[in-house]
Parts: sequence; C-alpha cells; structure tokens
Amino acid sequence: MARIERVLPAPLAEPDWQASIAFRYRKRSSGHALLEPVRHVGVMRLADLQEIDGQKEKIQRNTLQFVEGKPANNVLLTGARGTGKSSLIRGCLNEYAPRGLRLIEVDKADLVDLPDIVEVVAQRPERFIIFADDLSFEDGEPGYKALKSILDGSVAASTPNVLIYATSNRRHLLPEYMKENLTYKHTEDGELHPGEVVEEKISLSERFGLWVSFYPFSQDEYLTIVAQWLRSFGLSDAVVEAARPEALVWALERASRSGRVAYQFARDYAGRHAAA
Repeated sequence: MARIERVLPAPLAEPDWQASIAFRYRKRSSGHALLEPVRHVGVMRLADLQEIDGQKEKIQRNTLQFVEGKPANNVLLTGARGTGKSSLIRGCLNEYAPRGLRLIEVDKADLVDLPDIVEVVAQRPERFIIFADDLSFEDGEPGYKALKSILDGSVAASTPNVLIYATSNRRHLLPEYMKENLTYKHTEDGELHPGEVVEEKISLSERFGLWVSFYPFSQDEYLTIVAQWLRSFGLSDAVVEAARPEALVWALERASRSGRVAYQFARDYAGRHAAA
C-alpha cells in the first residue's frame, strides 16, 4: 500500500507564497501537480503600454476593485495579436503586487484542475488572478466545460479572492464555421435568433463579466509605440526620429504593426545604436 500511495497523484500542495508574486501550475507525467514560483517575473509597467488607454483604464479599474475587496469581474481580452493583452495583465500584476495581488498561470490543458487550484488559495489573504493566455478551444475539449463551470454554474460559490483573466484571438474562444449560419432562425416578426450550436459557443464568453477588445494599430500608433520603447532604452529624441523609416520597413517585412513588433524592432535598433 505504501508503494502504491507513492505513485498515486497527491493533493495539490501550497507553494512558498513568499517566493514570488507569480506562479505556474504544472502537472507532471506521473500525475503529480504543483504550483511553481516564477523566479524572474517580467518587468512591465502600465505606463509602458501606449495607444491602448481605453482598454488599460477598464482592466486597471477592475483589478483595483478586486485588490480593494470590492466586486469585480472575470475578464476576457480578445482581438488582434501583439496588441498588449498579456502585457496589460502583467502590468497590473506589477502595479498591484505590493497590495497583495498574485497571479497563477494555467495552461489550457490544465483548466480541468481549476477547482483544485481555487481550493488551495481560497483561504489565503492575497488576491489571485488565474491567467489563461492565448486561450481557444476545439469542440469537445475537457477544459471548455471546466472553465464554464468555474466561471458561473458550479454548485460551489465563487471564491472572493480569485478572478480569471483570459486572453484570446477568438472572441468566443471556439472556432466558428460558415455552416453554423444555417442554424439561425427567423421569427414571424423578422427577428433573428441563433441556433443551439451558436448559443453553446457564445455561452462560455458570456460568462466573463468584462469583455475588452483590442484592434490593429494604425501607422501613427505603431510609430508612437516604437518611439516609447526606444526612449525606454535610453535613446535620444534625434535617434528616435531617425529610426522611423527603419521601423516602417520592419513592420512591412512582418506584415504587422503590432505592439509586439514595435518592441522587437526597438530592441534590435537599440542594440545596434547603443553607446559603446
């Protein structure tokens, strides 16, 4: 019996909560799961994120309400890639960590274990954001139903010190097909109602209380972000201005004017033009 117990999955144990402000949930091939402290949390300040002021205000307000013990919503951030969805969450973590905010990153495949994670942190004094990055599901994946249940619909009451923040390129987190348009129904008075398949796909995203949408940047917005990052690397205004043509070529080569592309260009340019 002792040998068997050693190979059976053990209950999720608490980590050293003082080791970090961010943790990753990891499940080993043996079935054992643990919360690993993130030793080097990425430095991201809210002030570093440009041209997304409306989205920043919504996320920051909701997070501050949460930290202060006021009612707050689970959040779904959707839209164009590289526009600052994940960075905004990291920025909020760094902003409010001194006030007790913590983050637990969970992969999509491990969302079925959300109840176990919530059980471990439920009695802690800190406030926890469970973070699911780049989230999307295919039909029938187990994590889909687990997330629906934990958001709204489980018999258990929601835990006041836990919120779920998820990012996705899909607004409804599931693939949408042209044939699903055929399931829409027309009423006699001309109203249009989605069919059961569409309703099921919408039902998960609707359980997030706050939706925040992100959009592709214009050329001017992209250049503003480039300039901000170049200045953060210590380059002068004259050098920043001279970098504009190269920044546009960089974006053209990648067919994208995202914040991520702007940051990558700034790192490359600053590395080549840094003072010796």
